[in-house]
Amino acid sequence: MSDALTTFVGGFVDELARSGVRHVCLAPGSRSTPLALLLKQHAGVRVWIHLDERSAAFFALGMAKSLREPVVVLSTSGTAAVNFAPAVVEAYFARVPLIVLTADRPPELRGVGANQTIDQVRLFGSHVKWSIDMMLPETSLEALRYARAVACRAPAIARADAAGPVHVNFPFREPLIPAGDGLASDRNGADASEHAPLVNIEDIPRRPELASLAPLASELLRMERALIVCGPQDDLGFPEAVARLANELNVPILADPLSQVRCGPHYGPLIIDAYDAFLRDEDVSRSLAPQLLLRFGAAPTSKPLLLYLQRHAASRQVMIDSGDGWRDPALTADQQIRSDPRLFCEALREALQSSEGTRPEREAADWTSRFQGMNRNARVALVRRLEEEDRCSEPGVFGELAGLLPAGATLFSGNSMPVRDLDSFFGGSELPIRFLANRGASGIDGVVSSALGASAVSTEPLVLVIGDLSFYHDMNGLLAAKRHDLNATIILLNNDGGGIFSFLPQAEQSEHFEELFGTPHGLDFRHAAEMYGLAYRHVEGPEQFRAAVGDAMSASGVNLIEVRTGRQANALLHEELWSAASNAVGALATP
Repeated sequence: MSDALTTFVGGFVDELARSGVRHVCLAPGSRSTPLALLLKQHAGVRVWIHLDERSAAFFALGMAKSLREPVVVLSTSGTAAVNFAPAVVEAYFARVPLIVLTADRPPELRGVGANQTIDQVRLFGSHVKWSIDMMLPETSLEALRYARAVACRAPAIARADAAGPVHVNFPFREPLIPAGDGLASDRNGADASEHAPLVNIEDIPRRPELASLAPLASELLRMERALIVCGPQDDLGFPEAVARLANELNVPILADPLSQVRCGPHYGPLIIDAYDAFLRDEDVSRSLAPQLLLRFGAAPTSKPLLLYLQRHAASRQVMIDSGDGWRDPALTADQQIRSDPRLFCEALREALQSSEGTRPEREAADWTSRFQGMNRNARVALVRRLEEEDRCSEPGVFGELAGLLPAGATLFSGNSMPVRDLDSFFGGSELPIRFLANRGASGIDGVVSSALGASAVSTEPLVLVIGDLSFYHDMNGLLAAKRHDLNATIILLNNDGGGIFSFLPQAEQSEHFEELFGTPHGLDFRHAAEMYGLAYRHVEGPEQFRAAVGDAMSASGVNLIEVRTGRQANALLHEELWSAASNAVGALATP
């Protein structure tokens, strides 16, 4: 047994817990033994065991996303660590605090053909905020302070704006079994029973000075046609702040569901939720020419909204973002303000109240009322058309869920078509609903694991809506439901292939479309439910769907509800829905 492992690794683990880390996801392996054993022995953290590294990483991602705090994921050496890459990339672009620990061979075994040995130094490249290759464990006081300091820095860097993953690579020599539990490690004279971390690292967002916002406030007060656009973000204090700012200005908010602004007690008539439908009409999009836009969060999910921003690129567009990235894929912003969005909204509202300027009230009110009228007419048209369907449809699932989810529920959406249908067909309300999705890199892998990770740390109902290909990609993740006794409802939209391609130019390639893009699989997912111990139900009509969702949310365990649809019929229904919305708002297109 190794005293160096006990002291060095035990000190690192202890300091992680003192720095606020509560959850660790790991896949078993040999080289990671020191970290795995000492993490499991620590009373301050809970260890979640997974048999698949990719599932473990996405499960940790879902936990971190739900908790909005750092979560650890641990692997052994070699290709096991590489399996973390998709989740690490997603965490980086989605700004999710993930602490990635990888065990490694010692330096003398690198580059000499040793088994399960690859180059793990900076393994994840530019997709982590910080990467460090640890020293070999020692018992010296300097080494212990180094290990503890790194353990303090890792969660602090992961959670700081903009949040994201960090990578700590641990080289270990054999023997790999630590002596004792490693929890009473010396802290350079400090009592190891103290709860404070060795280094207390705080990230305090700076509130903008009112004087610095005075020019923008004055400019906004002169505007007849101002607009707020909220893309994906997950600060749960932001929705109320931006709603109060909009009320101060009496301007519309185009609210992506993933902005958390669409639903909640702050909801009001200024929140526009049907923009994806009515901005598809080119005459409508052209007629709604803003003078100034305030933009928050990542790029919106809606393509019509992105095209709208491009169409009006000559308008003044101000991005507010706390990170140092650039979340403007259309390159239409002419100003970026580095500030915490919630604090910015609060400070700008105060600056507006302090300003001596006045708004052109009638023109501004007309601008806002046009948005509200279009929003109301489009939403009514969409609802009426969906009510005509006697079978469950992909858009209809989200329309139904808007009336079925209870307060406090989380709706986790798969990528590809589900997240787009969520944006289009889930209307806003005062009910507090949290919306999650892996929209950092927008891949279809790992979605099941991420959703189950989010459910593992929540006491409220969680519903995942996912497409069949995405579900197939991450069926390994379903094992977590049985191993960890989780509760969740999974709604599987099965159109036997890649449904989104029916909406893309590839659909015109009739000769090879099915083979290259439609990709039918012919799988019967009932058997997957049976293998992983899930309750299963196939539904056809809206009434069956409502009953199945109600039963699933009140039951324990993970319940799988399968809705089978046709790709061609789905594409046609979407066209009819867009046409209905366009007809409903046409009269309001002319100012």
